Amino acid sequence: MSDLRDTRLDKAQALRELGNGPYAVGFKPTHATAFLQEEHKDLPNGEERDGAVIVAGRIMSRRVMGKLAFFTLADESGTIQLYLEKAALEAQRIDSFKQLTDLVDSGDWIGVQGILRRTDRGELSVKVHKWQMLSKSLQPLPDKWHGLADIEKRYRQRYLDLIVSPQSRETFRRRALLVSAIRRFLDARGFLEIETPVLQAEAGGAEARPFMTHHNALDLPLFLRIATELHLKRLVVGGFEKVYELGRIFRNEGISTRHNPEFTSVEVYQAFSDYNDMMNLTEELIASICLEICGSIKITYQGTVIDLSPPWRRETMHSLVLEATRIDFSKLTDYAEATNAMHEAGLDVPETADSVGRLLNAVFEQAVEPNLIQPTFVLDYPIEISPLARQHRSKSGLVERFELFIFGREMANAFSELIDPIDQRQRLESQQIRKQAGDLEAHGIDEDFLNALEVGMPPTGGLGIGIDRLVMLLTDSPSIRDVIAFPVLRPESKASISES
Repeated sequence: MSDLRDTRLDKAQALRELGNGPYAVGFKPTHATAFLQEEHKDLPNGEERDGAVIVAGRIMSRRVMGKLAFFTLADESGTIQLYLEKAALEAQRIDSFKQLTDLVDSGDWIGVQGILRRTDRGELSVKVHKWQMLSKSLQPLPDKWHGLADIEKRYRQRYLDLIVSPQSRETFRRRALLVSAIRRFLDARGFLEIETPVLQAEAGGAEARPFMTHHNALDLPLFLRIATELHLKRLVVGGFEKVYELGRIFRNEGISTRHNPEFTSVEVYQAFSDYNDMMNLTEELIASICLEICGSIKITYQGTVIDLSPPWRRETMHSLVLEATRIDFSKLTDYAEATNAMHEAGLDVPETADSVGRLLNAVFEQAVEPNLIQPTFVLDYPIEISPLARQHRSKSGLVERFELFIFGREMANAFSELIDPIDQRQRLESQQIRKQAGDLEAHGIDEDFLNALEVGMPPTGGLGIGIDRLVMLLTDSPSIRDVIAFPVLRPESKASISES
């Protein structure tokens, strides 16, 4: 690698001495390669078309054959062949062909001007008359046939992954389009996006372990937000009836194929609505985004056909658990009875499951969640695990909450929001007790949020959707790190130590 780099450094110096780079200030192409491929697809083999075109991009491959050479140039839109003929180039500048073939390597950025020619073999090409070095690459590209076989390197050096993998570029293009489409969907329905603080005195809105930092000027310990919920609710208290925020969330938790400490979510709050309205909104939003991004409401994820055509299945947590395990939690009120039923069904009883409601959730996670492949709304959660959702209007011990599952993964979470400040205080005090007992994911008490509720919040439905998991679904990506451009990774030196 060092010898190759030294050789390329020598070529960069030679280009500098020739007054051709190696690092240009600017360049103005007239066409994208994809446009040329489409616009001139009728050009017959062996013929040329008058009219100069100027294109720029990275050289991906090169073949030199005496007085002819063929390079492949790639820009963001696609690729096109460069047809390099010694006579045509040297009519413009002596030794231009030799300099181009000797000093330009795969990986270099160049700009060219020429006319279009369809080769005898049918390849649309730019017959180059002039060229300019735009940026000399000092390191060779990965092998074009095998790309980046090292998955860790794909994440660590995403720029190389994007260069050699059109599929990776398409994933991030779709991600950008998806984010824009969600904003358009919500904006068109009267929602306003209002930004809320990333640095917070009390991290709340979810059960999660936060990252901590320190504000030097105020000498104040702060947390990175684990949700946008509590501040968006303050906006509803203030009179905004439809608000949302799409942004980064930070949770100091484990890393897996579906978890990353830094991720993106959208949270939506609508006054005068409940979790039934949020179900309808979720269904409409995801189905319409899928149709726009993928061109169909039926997609294939990891070999399984997923049908996102509404309406989606809606079942209570109780009924799904009963169906999967024959344990009827609607009739279980005694903790010992519930644990015995779990043992008889061959299920684990987590040490943290200290109530019947938490046992119900544990059974659901073990026996039901992995099998929810087609889109399913799971309704009516235990009150113990839902401190910000209102009590169910007709079912004791439950709240009006749903989660959406697709392919065994939680995709969305929504409540009829708890707006009773007295009930909310009691719930947060219970969370505070768990926190003091060592539960790192439990809430503290946000007094300002409770004060906002005492000012008065209208009946409200709230919804959160994980953007990364939705992108995974719509791009057939097996890992969350495939859809985050720069995922959090252990430094290479530490990674090599741990691996040895």
